[in-house]
Amino acid sequence: MTELRALTGARGVAAWLVVFYHIRGGIADLPPAIETLLAKGYLAVDFFFLLSGFVIWLTWHDRLRAPGAIPLFLRKRIARVWPLHATMLACAVALALLLRATGRHDPAFPFAELPLHVLLVQNWGGTDMLRWNDPAWSISCEFAAYLAFPLLVLAVDWRRLPGWGLAATIAVLLVALHLAMRGAASLGSDIPRLGLVRCLAEFATGTLVAALYLRRPSPAWPLAVAAIAAGGWALGVPETLAVPAMFAAALLALALTAGRPHHPLEGRAVHALGVVSYATYLSHFLLWKAFRLPLGGSSLSMSLIALYLALVLAASFVLYRLVERPAQRLLATPRPGARPRRGRGGRVTQP
Repeated sequence: MTELRALTGARGVAAWLVVFYHIRGGIADLPPAIETLLAKGYLAVDFFFLLSGFVIWLTWHDRLRAPGAIPLFLRKRIARVWPLHATMLACAVALALLLRATGRHDPAFPFAELPLHVLLVQNWGGTDMLRWNDPAWSISCEFAAYLAFPLLVLAVDWRRLPGWGLAATIAVLLVALHLAMRGAASLGSDIPRLGLVRCLAEFATGTLVAALYLRRPSPAWPLAVAAIAAGGWALGVPETLAVPAMFAAALLALALTAGRPHHPLEGRAVHALGVVSYATYLSHFLLWKAFRLPLGGSSLSMSLIALYLALVLAASFVLYRLVERPAQRLLATPRPGARPRRGRGGRVTQP
């Protein structure tokens, strides 16, 4: 199966929503209505978790049963996420050392916790705050999902369930997530404690959505479910229940409608943003911190915000070209004789 370009484009849009979420408080004269909208940008991470489970299940659910496939899968996942994470962590260390050398101390850079971040286990319950490169918390949780994924595939084959069974299992998972986050004001609450369960539940839901996608249902019913969930959220249904359901249904509808002429998420520019979205996601937070250092704590004018956004965009392409792709070619190349057969999922998009 070829790439579903709409999913790549959606990933790019989601990454930039996270960027604006983090910088919204530093934009001068931002209208309150826009700031309120951008304040929900953290929810893009929930879409990432669902999309990751969707893509990885489509690509690997058959292949993991071949000899040598699990080590290959894990090597490819590490090659996908760790080199850029390590690069940005090195940048954070350099920034921390620069601050120390100039007599400043930033509690966001605790060297005692650095080994947890290097190993990508910082959000597995060993820390109580987001530190170093804040967005990397979700990569830590995804790494846990990658480790659990082979166990899921070997334990259950979603293709054996009827469509109603897949939908029912999705409902059970999302209700379980809501109950696990009972008392949380939002999906973004208490990330060090709740982020891992949030990721695992949504990643698993994404694998079920992928199994539904292979049945090729009409996009009308997931669109209806997404609309009902969105309406329920607007009427007071808790975010922890309504939003994952809305995103899961929207993801299915998006996949089913991918490839249609003039799709708004499949243009060259949007697709390019999706291709480099991981670099955007991991680099923007530290760039924002460094960009604001010489400017003090005041809100920035629109011209300075535009300059920062241009820097993030440029850094995204540079990091993709010089770090992500070379590292994947170096680390993810299978050894001779270790090529598992390709499954029916094929390549969809790189999560």
